[in-house]
Amino acid sequence: MRWWIAGRTVHALLLTTLGGLAGLAVAIATAWTLTEPSKRSMGSRFSDQERLLDLSLTALRACVGTDNLEPEPDSTPHQLLATLASVTGSLVPAVLLGIVLIKMFTVRPLVWRAKASVSLATMSSSPVFADAHRGSQLAVIAVRFYQHIANVDIMDARAEAHLRFLEESPRRDGLLALYKQRLKVVGEDGRLCDERVWCVVEQQAPFTLWIPVGAAVGTLPLTSLQGKDLRGLRGVRILVRFTARAAGTGMELNDERWFSLDGENLELGQFVPVKPDLDLPVAAWEGWPEFDGLRPETPTRPAS
Repeated sequence: MRWWIAGRTVHALLLTTLGGLAGLAVAIATAWTLTEPSKRSMGSRFSDQERLLDLSLTALRACVGTDNLEPEPDSTPHQLLATLASVTGSLVPAVLLGIVLIKMFTVRPLVWRAKASVSLATMSSSPVFADAHRGSQLAVIAVRFYQHIANVDIMDARAEAHLRFLEESPRRDGLLALYKQRLKVVGEDGRLCDERVWCVVEQQAPFTLWIPVGAAVGTLPLTSLQGKDLRGLRGVRILVRFTARAAGTGMELNDERWFSLDGENLELGQFVPVKPDLDLPVAAWEGWPEFDGLRPETPTRPAS
């Protein structure tokens, strides 16, 4: 439940809570009407819409702890329903407080670019890697992100990538097996490594994780990635995982993003670069408003 709450927005949690309480109130009002000691027929009881609405609203107020249901003294079902509403009303404030605390301490430090982009390896921001592939048609996947926590610098940041896919089991029994393969990324020195490390990640400053494809890419979806033939595989996705520590507090931060290797989370072309200017706030840097865009003047797809 804690992780389910952490993965939902505040608005979704409020609507879910109110919807659940409203449904419980209607159920209590219905059961109350069915079990009330009255000589009226069931049809006449449920045809009184105004009374049912008033009873439902009273039950809802009882479920949130601001009102009480008044049961018939000799009606056991009414006593049980009133007790249920009262217990619910006493628990709701504690549940809401728990939801607030969970959301307060659930920190997602990154804002990810909507899609990862595929461009020529020579377009990489790493001079060593770009020079080594000058004139080459090999492609590279660029995953961009920035940290959005105000007044906090992140240090010792690390990013890694993994390929996940379903493939026929080696036993050839017709069953599919789930595999995860670690992908090489471009390191700080331009060489391929298991993870990219940044000493400091400033607020809102964009960073890019470069993942070599190992082949030329003309169209999507990708047919191979770092020597792995993706044709015929199912559930092919890339997981990018980020870990870091908050400067000053040492609190550990982590985030991750899944990318499918088709047109949903991947696009052909080079992203719009952001030009740093230390005299301006990061959000005012040239190119920052087009963080999710592609450069129109560069080839949108590498040669196949």
